[in-house]
Amino acid sequence: MNEIAVFGGGCFWCMEAVFSSLSGVTKVEPGYAGGNLPNPTYQQVCAGDTGHAEVIRLEFDAALISYTALLDIFFQMHDPSTLNRQGEDLGSQYRSVIFYTTPSQKAQAEKTIKTLDENGAFAKRIVTEVLPLTEFYPAEDYHHNYYASNSSQPYCRFVIQPKLAKLKEHLPKL
Repeated sequence: MNEIAVFGGGCFWCMEAVFSSLSGVTKVEPGYAGGNLPNPTYQQVCAGDTGHAEVIRLEFDAALISYTALLDIFFQMHDPSTLNRQGEDLGSQYRSVIFYTTPSQKAQAEKTIKTLDENGAFAKRIVTEVLPLTEFYPAEDYHHNYYASNSSQPYCRFVIQPKLAKLKEHLPKL
């Protein structure tokens, strides 16, 4: 039985490309969560006043990859110590956020954050929100598999490809 995880760590194109490449992850879908507007559009979310974050919803086989491993990758692939910003992407829609689907996920996320902070893993304290998933809205079709369909685009070459290289270098088994 597959489990669900929902992460926001900046642009969902980056997160989708990273998590799609992992063994044990069976599906990754970009979308929106955490806001107050039902069925938001990309333009509405980008305007920054819906409360939604760009997120990915992933299905994974916990027998092949653990939620803890997914959390470790999540924290390695973005800067969780910057509030409402990832690189040049600025606004609450790019915030670092974990939407948990079970009490166990909440506990694991909070434990991981506490451990990373205690170990000084980042220059500043982690600002990642840990919230219950109330609703997930899939992004428009043109956002799905964005990197796979647009890998020669400058954003993909200069932002996504280095993240994939980092993943391959640091976690080749996954």
